[in-house]
Amino acid sequence: MRKLILALVALLGITLSTTAQQAPKKGEKAKTEKKADAKKAEKAPADAKKGESKAPLKKDGTPDKRFKENKEAKGPLKKDGTPDKRYKQNK
Repeated sequence: MRKLILALVALLGITLSTTAQQAPKKGEKAKTEKKADAKKAEKAPADAKKGESKAPLKKDGTPDKRFKENKEAKGPLKKDGTPDKRYKQNK
């Protein structure tokens, strides 16, 4: 009986591990990536048209966080002057 249960558990484990997540085929994107790309595409032209920021942008139009101009916190700060990550504006 013990061997039968161990065999079933092993078979179940192998089955689940092989079908857990399969990478999308070449040329396809995952559903979440499509949604994220659509949101970025909607926001990018609006930011570019306003001309508020002259800081460098990535190809998709979002600010490039490697540059100091794009790292500025827009929300509340902690006592030591660093951005408070509890607030949505600083994340």
